[in-house]
Amino acid sequence: MKHSEGLENLAAGLRRAHADNCTLVVGLTGSVACGKSTLAAALCEVLAAHHSVENVSTDGFLCPNADLEARGLMMRKGFPESYDNDAMRAAIARVRVLPTVFPVHSHEIYDIDPALARTISPPDILVLEGLGFEPPSGKERRAGEPDILIYLDAETAHIETWFLDRFMRFWHAAADDPTSFYQRFRGMTEDKARAFARTEVWQKINLPNLENHILPLREHADIVLRKDAEHRLVA
Repeated sequence: MKHSEGLENLAAGLRRAHADNCTLVVGLTGSVACGKSTLAAALCEVLAAHHSVENVSTDGFLCPNADLEARGLMMRKGFPESYDNDAMRAAIARVRVLPTVFPVHSHEIYDIDPALARTISPPDILVLEGLGFEPPSGKERRAGEPDILIYLDAETAHIETWFLDRFMRFWHAAADDPTSFYQRFRGMTEDKARAFARTEVWQKINLPNLENHILPLREHADIVLRKDAEHRLVA
């Protein structure tokens, strides 16, 4: 993502919100495949010119697949009940004052990978991007929740296209990776894999999650950003 005027303005606002000797926790949420990770990386690159910055995904606070399977929630992965909210709140509160271990979810194996866990010392600004956020408690935020919540918005039709394209990138990559979660779909033709992603994953899982759980957070966000079909931030 280019360092657009919108990105620079966002970074400037976060710099102003940062208080000396205090970690500012920024939550960044929005639909699956809307570009949260890309925006977070670009934002951190701009912020790093003046502050110590860390970027972490909330995916690490998804419950492990074994737990989700035991609770019958594998088809609800990414929904609010699939996250360990207590662990996420504890990590947010701790990283303000002490080094904190953040678990990491691997998109390749589609599960928590203990080998990828990161220990993060308190930075000036922590950008925590992903799903699993709850509506903020009010103006005076608790230690275990983000100080600022950003919602990344886009037309649903654009997000569907981006999701399908991402699914197919993983599908293609699995051809050379026998450990990939997406190996299970390699028996499908490319057209059938894309159709499966649309009807069984997007329409039955990701779209309902967006409409019922993610989109309502837009009304609680401190900042709402919008992207066009070309992934550009627009006013």
